[in-house]
Amino acid sequence: MLNLPQPEYNLDAGSGTHASQTGKIMLGIENVLLKTQPDIVLVQGDTNTVLSGSLVAAKLNIKVGHVEAGLRSFDHSMPEEINRIVSDHISDYLFAPTETSSQQLIKEGIEPEKKFL
Repeated sequence: MLNLPQPEYNLDAGSGTHASQTGKIMLGIENVLLKTQPDIVLVQGDTNTVLSGSLVAAKLNIKVGHVEAGLRSFDHSMPEEINRIVSDHISDYLFAPTETSSQQLIKEGIEPEKKFL
């Protein structure tokens, strides 16, 4: 057992279409960010929550860090691939887990000073 504390916030986004789920998450995250005023928002992975957190933070002029940046399947029919690409391109700090993912960011025009291997 990890003995982790309960989350402070539950967005209650539930299931639904990608658009409805992403919209609900964005509204919830916006409320949390306006209340907490963080200096940076870290998002990890490729879920709708990652896309939502990245978009809301960027629109509120809060720095965004994306963990697992640069990972690609090269299959644009996968919603997760769209989430990865959009999040990477609006993030201020990109934490790439491999040399290949780090190089992918450069190929996509991400400024080298934004990425960290």
